[in-house]
Amino acid sequence: MPDDYGRLLDATIQHLEDLKSRGARNVAVAPETLRALAQPPAAKPLISNPKSQMDKSAPPPQELSLALPGETQSAIANPQSPIEKAAAFAALRERALACVKCPHLASSRKNVVFGVGSIDAQLMFVGEAPGADEDEQGEPFVGKAGQLLTKIIQATGLSRADVYIANILKCRPDTPGQTAGNRKPTSDEMATCIPYLHEQIDLIRPRVIVALGATAVEGLLGKTLGITKLRGTWKTYRGTPLMPTYHPAYLLRNQAMSEKRKVWEDMLAVMEKLEMPISEKQRNYFLKA
Repeated sequence: MPDDYGRLLDATIQHLEDLKSRGARNVAVAPETLRALAQPPAAKPLISNPKSQMDKSAPPPQELSLALPGETQSAIANPQSPIEKAAAFAALRERALACVKCPHLASSRKNVVFGVGSIDAQLMFVGEAPGADEDEQGEPFVGKAGQLLTKIIQATGLSRADVYIANILKCRPDTPGQTAGNRKPTSDEMATCIPYLHEQIDLIRPRVIVALGATAVEGLLGKTLGITKLRGTWKTYRGTPLMPTYHPAYLLRNQAMSEKRKVWEDMLAVMEKLEMPISEKQRNYFLKA
């Protein structure tokens, strides 16, 4: 056990040092995680009668259900300890950073864009793939679309540090012969990369996922229907409620008040699902006077 603990601790320290080297000065940690970390490890009870362990009549231990009413739970049934969770996330990140499963993407990328935010987040946003700004900085949604996403998150009363943001693809889709612009990930690229996202979701265990745009919905649900038909209607992804909505880049191209209101109505539904307080001012955002 000491060896296991040492490996977990080393992985956690390595992850924090990496964040620090990338300019991070704060790490978002949920209050319940801090309380759990502050607790001393529980001592093993002494067993006075070893045969009692063979008692088949004893009821099985009860598991704490984190699912919302009417929803099934995600793939990981037993929550990990905070240290194990942080170590597992750090190890997953290291694997993703070293990934070369798509040689054409690995050779053209500047950075693997793993994800950013709290690993204890209740709300997770999923986009399609990094763009040029994200590839340069190694962080998702930092360009103009990302700045708009940040404003949307803040309008709910949260911050980027409170949520988790990731993409279907961890590398920017290569654009041979182009000096600018982006392209949609291929189905093969998404299928190759999405196991990393699966593990992120299973470790974070968000209560709600927001899929940003048609490509993110396609990668998560396999649906090719237009985002116009899918947005605003609850779906389920691996046991987690999922809300499809427009990608922030769409709102940059189409700044009609009616389109902004549609995205905001989707976010109001997300806030209600998370039982967040909603003010009258928030309910009236992007409504015509």
